Amino acid sequence: MLFLIVAIAPWVLLLYAVLVIAGGVMGYVKARSKPSLISGLISGAALLIAWWIALRNSYSAGIGLAVCLAIALLIVFGLRFRKTNKFMPAGLMAIVSLFCAVLFGIALAV
Repeated sequence: MLFLIVAIAPWVLLLYAVLVIAGGVMGYVKARSKPSLISGLISGAALLIAWWIALRNSYSAGIGLAVCLAIALLIVFGLRFRKTNKFMPAGLMAIVSLFCAVLFGIALAV
């Protein structure tokens, strides 16, 4: 079971990065929110860098960076959800970020 988590963690990270980028683009398209676009692109790019590091250089460094980024995004989306009380998109992204932080944390600990 733990080997499976270690094996899928980089691919979940890639999916998470794409989701964050897509969310930033959608925020811009739907609400013309430049902060959403900028933060989505920067956060997504940082997640893609973590993915690249995990695959090419050092698995533990890449996944460690991913844990930090997922926790930071969990805090951002959690605060935004608390402020707006709207499940979409902040609540959903907070749950996704929590899932990713836990998954990456387990993969790092193994």
